Amino acid sequence: MAGFWLTEEQEAIREGVAKLCADFDDEYWRRTDETGIFPEEFVAAIAQGGWLGVAMPESVGGAGLGLTEAAVMMQAVAQSGAGFSGASAIHLNIFGPMPIVKFGTDEQRQKHLPRLISGEDKMCFAVTEPNSGLDTSSLETRAERTNDGYVLNGRKIWTTGAQRANKILIIARTTPKDQCAKPTQGLSLFYTDREKIEAKPIPKMGRKAVECNMLFIEDLHVPQEDLVGEEGKGFAYLLHGLNPERVLFAAEAVGLGRVALSKAVTYAKERVVFGRPIGQNQGIQHPLARSWAELEAANLMAFKAAALYDLGQDCGAEANAAKYLGAEAGFTACETSVLAHGGMGYAKEYDVERYFREAMIARIAPVSREMILNFIAERVLGLPKSY
Repeated sequence: MAGFWLTEEQEAIREGVAKLCADFDDEYWRRTDETGIFPEEFVAAIAQGGWLGVAMPESVGGAGLGLTEAAVMMQAVAQSGAGFSGASAIHLNIFGPMPIVKFGTDEQRQKHLPRLISGEDKMCFAVTEPNSGLDTSSLETRAERTNDGYVLNGRKIWTTGAQRANKILIIARTTPKDQCAKPTQGLSLFYTDREKIEAKPIPKMGRKAVECNMLFIEDLHVPQEDLVGEEGKGFAYLLHGLNPERVLFAAEAVGLGRVALSKAVTYAKERVVFGRPIGQNQGIQHPLARSWAELEAANLMAFKAAALYDLGQDCGAEANAAKYLGAEAGFTACETSVLAHGGMGYAKEYDVERYFREAMIARIAPVSREMILNFIAERVLGLPKSY
């Protein structure tokens, strides 16, 4: 960004993505939400346009751009009305492969990244487990050494997109926790085939078309060449991807909030009750105006964090704050939009009830609000660790 504004190139990205998304209207996303059918046509169009490689290196066919451009792109997707149904369908491809980019071998990068950029390969990312939640150091999935690689056993939960993925990026413990100097040591990252892992979808509140899964991993043989980086350093590799993911979630949540706000403003202008448009009433105006201010403030924090990341500077506080502010502002905007529509806000044909359900995602994932506040309290304010 140039100051507080997008550069010409970034604006072109926003306009290009918005133009592509215009081919997928409200009816399309309403249908995916009702049927649970994955938006294959949308993802194919994104891949064909080369957008899946926006942040991937040019050496493997990507655009070689930064987190800022990726955030511009993903926000445009959500703001088009696709919401998290559209954003989550491609979100993982944007920064999910970054551990391979940063820590993989040249052979791994050349073999795997072009196939992800083209859409030929589809990946899922398995970190969270039923018994560990956000405490990644306590995960129980084990990877035991063999003569030619590893054998993995364990369970993962909330793994998005596993039903259609043929590749998986997965973290597992290679050295028992009690044998490590620190609990975050002894974890290793693997990028391997997914087909032999049982994946069971989890019925959930929203974003029906992009499923989340419980994974059951039993005696999965992983060859040595599928280890990413060095054994035992997987947790450190994950940390490099946490801030970008928070920024993307923030940008997407703001985009979702903006489309919800736009729907509410249109309805408030057109809906006439007691002989006047309801948008003439301050009881409708003020919540909408407040949501606009909250969304704009959250957006500035998100793009400040993205700019810091692209400059190679520490952005932990800003990325976490952006995720928190974006999620809250997006949710409030969606709730406000439903209420501004009155009874019709509860009707599927106006779409805002779908936005409202999807807005919960960013408040919960990829990290809870409470853990973000813990991070800021400890790392920014210097208060004692509370957990």
